[in-house]
Amino acid sequence: MSEKLLKQLPSLELLRGFVAVGRRMSITQAAQDLFLTQSAVSKQIRSLEDALDTVLLVRGHRSIQFTAAGEHLFQSADSALRQMQDTLDFIAGQRQRSTLTITASIGITALWILPRLLGFQQRCPEVDVRVAADNRLHAPNAPGIDLAIRYCAERDAPPGAVRLFGETLVLVAHPSRQGERLDTPEKLAGEVLLELDLPHRPWLHWHGWFAARGFGESTARRMLRYNQYDQVVQAAMAGQGIAIGRLELIAPMLADGRLVTVSEADTRLCPYSYWLLRFGEVAARNDDPREAAIAQFTQWILEEARLCERG
Repeated sequence: MSEKLLKQLPSLELLRGFVAVGRRMSITQAAQDLFLTQSAVSKQIRSLEDALDTVLLVRGHRSIQFTAAGEHLFQSADSALRQMQDTLDFIAGQRQRSTLTITASIGITALWILPRLLGFQQRCPEVDVRVAADNRLHAPNAPGIDLAIRYCAERDAPPGAVRLFGETLVLVAHPSRQGERLDTPEKLAGEVLLELDLPHRPWLHWHGWFAARGFGESTARRMLRYNQYDQVVQAAMAGQGIAIGRLELIAPMLADGRLVTVSEADTRLCPYSYWLLRFGEVAARNDDPREAAIAQFTQWILEEARLCERG
C-alpha cells in the first residue's frame, strides 16, 4: 500500500471504537468495554463517519443498526483488529508469570466461563488467563491459543476433544412470570418471542421448538432476534419476552432469580455438546510452568463441567 493510501486510513482509535460498538450493537455497552463515556464513543463514531463521509450506523429508539457500508467496514475492521491483537500477544511472548489463553464463543464466554473464572483465580493465583471471546473457529495450530471450547455434534468433535456437557433447553422469562406455564402455541400466542438469529441451529429457533412438539407455526405477537445468545438472555431478564433457555449456560440466572422457567426442561432437542480442545503441541518437559498452568486450568474446567451436568 502506498504512503498516500496509508495516510487516508482513519485513526486506529476511531476504528477501535466503531468495532466495539459493532460487536455489542450498543453504544452503552461499548463504552463500558472501552472504559469511556457514551458521549466519547458517540463522538468517535461521528468522527469516523465524517472522515469517511459515509453514514455507518442508523440510530433508532434504544437500538442501532449497520448501514450496508457500516456492515462491510465492521467485518473488515473487526477481523483486522483481532488479527492485530493476536499477533501482538504472540510477539509479546510468555511473561514470567504463567499465562494461558482459552477461546470460546461470545455466548459461552459471557454466560459460562466468566461467571466461574474467579474460582480459578482464587485456586491458582499464580496463573494469568486470557479469554478470547470469538465466534470464529480457530485452526488447532493457531498461534497464541492453548485451549478452546467448541459447540458441535460428537461426530464433528476434533480429535482429542473432551466432552464437557450437553445442552438442555427450557423456556425462560422475567421473574414476574413465576409459576406460569407457557409451553403451547395457544399460551404463547400473545407473547413476544426472543430468538438467536443464527443459521444452522434449528433447535434454538422457535420454528424448530414448535415443530419438535408437533405444533404448527407460532402466532406470537412478534419476534425479536439477536445475533449473540447473551443478548437473548439479557432481553429475557429485562422482561422483553420469552426465550429458549440453554439450561447449562443460564443456571446461575435461574438460581438467583433473575430468570424463571415457564416450561419443562428437554434434553432431546439439541444434538450438540460442549467440548474442550487442546491447541498446539504438548511440551516435552513436564516441568514447563506453562504446561502446568494449562493442566491446572483443564482440571478446573472439567470439574466445573461435572458440577454443571449434575446441577
